[in-house]
Amino acid sequence: MSESTRERILSAAITVFSQKGYHTARMDDIVAEAHSSKGAVYFHFPGKEQLFLALIDAFAEKLETRLAEAIAAEQGGMRRVEAALEAGLGVFGEYRQLAKIFLVQAVGLGQRFEEKRRAILDRFARLIQTHLDEAIADGDIPPLDTEIAALVWVGAINELVMRWIQTGQPAPERLLPTLRAMLLRSIAFEAAEEEEA
Repeated sequence: MSESTRERILSAAITVFSQKGYHTARMDDIVAEAHSSKGAVYFHFPGKEQLFLALIDAFAEKLETRLAEAIAAEQGGMRRVEAALEAGLGVFGEYRQLAKIFLVQAVGLGQRFEEKRRAILDRFARLIQTHLDEAIADGDIPPLDTEIAALVWVGAINELVMRWIQTGQPAPERLLPTLRAMLLRSIAFEAAEEEEA
């Protein structure tokens, strides 16, 4: 019962924060949207900040779970990098409201929010870096500074996903093929493939 109440509150908070924004949203709005009591909401989340941070954690958990599943299903560094890219974009599309909270609303809300957001993006970058290192070891791509490459990838993905979340453009079916081609070209993956042919 308690876990379903918590999930209902989180779901209500997604709706309220995505409609009203962090600053305008009130805990009373979330109580009403959750069809719950104030006591139940405050039992699970002592305040708006804790609730917002819980949403960011929920999004990060969904993203990491999906990436881990996609990577585990592939062999080789480059195939894992590509699987992670596609899975990550899929999560942003499937959980668009949560992604909006994480990528758009958490920006500029203060040091605590920024540290949380940055930690999640850093984990994503380290994951990419690990598999780029594997791709170099496999001979799929030439040696490069994988830490910088991973940060560049996260920056590009972040910018495009933020734009899509805010404006609806570019549409995901347009975004993925071009983004994939550009990112793979940035690490000379196509050049490595052409040399082997």
